[in-house]
Amino acid sequence: MTDLTFKRTIPVRHEVDIFIAGGGPAGVTAALAAAREGARVFVAEGQACFGGVGTAGLVPAFMCFSDGQHFLADGLGREIYERMKQVADIPNDNPRNSVSINAEALKRVYDDLMQEAKIEFAFHTQVIGVEAEGGHVTYAICAAKSGIFAIKASVFVDGTGDGDIASWAGAPFEKGDEAGNMMPGTLCSLWSGVDWERVSGSQGHKLEQAFEDGVFTVQDRHLPGMWRVGPGIGGGNVGHTFGVDGTDERSLTEALLWGRKSMLEYQRYYETYLEGFEQIHLVATGSLLGLRETRRIVGDYVLNLEDFKTRAVFEDEIGRYNYPVDIHASTPNVEDFAQFEEEFATLRYKDGESYGIPYRILTPQGLDNVLVAGRCVSADRFLQGSIRVMPGCYITGQAAGIAAALAASRGDSVHDVEVVELQRRLKNLGAYLPNA
Repeated sequence: MTDLTFKRTIPVRHEVDIFIAGGGPAGVTAALAAAREGARVFVAEGQACFGGVGTAGLVPAFMCFSDGQHFLADGLGREIYERMKQVADIPNDNPRNSVSINAEALKRVYDDLMQEAKIEFAFHTQVIGVEAEGGHVTYAICAAKSGIFAIKASVFVDGTGDGDIASWAGAPFEKGDEAGNMMPGTLCSLWSGVDWERVSGSQGHKLEQAFEDGVFTVQDRHLPGMWRVGPGIGGGNVGHTFGVDGTDERSLTEALLWGRKSMLEYQRYYETYLEGFEQIHLVATGSLLGLRETRRIVGDYVLNLEDFKTRAVFEDEIGRYNYPVDIHASTPNVEDFAQFEEEFATLRYKDGESYGIPYRILTPQGLDNVLVAGRCVSADRFLQGSIRVMPGCYITGQAAGIAAALAASRGDSVHDVEVVELQRRLKNLGAYLPNA
């Protein structure tokens, strides 16, 4: 391998208070919260729409918004949820467990919210680097069809899910388990021809028979299944791409190729072995691979399993959440799947229970003007397996947006944001903060 020194003079196209990398659920809520605080915001989104895996990735459902007694993803999460209910039929609507996603409707909800807030943004715009020195980021470097350009900002919010901005700027991070193994990805899908009136029981209950019959190349016993997302339409969270590294485009390419190919095996399984799916037809697979795990940025605090077990309360809480520990097995081995089943069955809460989310998991060590939100916040592998889902991203996103606005307006380090003021403004937005 040889190296090339690549030099260009590029335009600084935007100068804003806050730059947000990624327009997924964390990035969108960060942008909305910051803009409502009066900050000038620019969002760079690499896909053709906002929403990440919930739209471009065709993930068929939100996980829990509520603990059965309290709407935990309150504030912007509730606003998005209520708008979805207004514009789309939601067949499975249980905020305590899961809420089906109409991806096209969700795209429009995000579009409308961002345009109403008059936030500057661009799709098909990839963040490819940062200019940083001494823990302070000055510019984000972006690439788009018009070329390479820079964006100057006072504060940067990393909503990439992979911690790209924070890691490139020098923040420490962890990745996977002790051996570096990460959760597999899933290429989600849309299916027509489902007779939902006849569908019943676990969709994985005939897997062993299908394995014996040679239906599957990989004997993957973990089948989250299909959600009802419309009349006769199923949203598929089926299959795993084992061994994928979401921070390596070569690995992603292999995973996408296998994900598309594996849908033929799942079509055979569903139409042959399961009642109600005899006439299914694959309509589409996501343009974005569903990734569950890559980098976990190390912040001023690392949210951990003990916090989950003790239903922790923090002085600097910016929200509370309750999704179970959901670490998909990194291999299709029977033993690894058994461990997943045990954790998912035991590391979960009763109604009304939740753990606190401290502001300090949003502040990367060593960086004074970068915040992280969403899947890459500072947590151990157990808590990342809980907080990574979309309602959890709404909670950390809106807090990052308000904190970024506070830091930008006062010229403070993100580590010095006044927590009481942050909590006050979050409550004004509608956030659920019973301990603040």
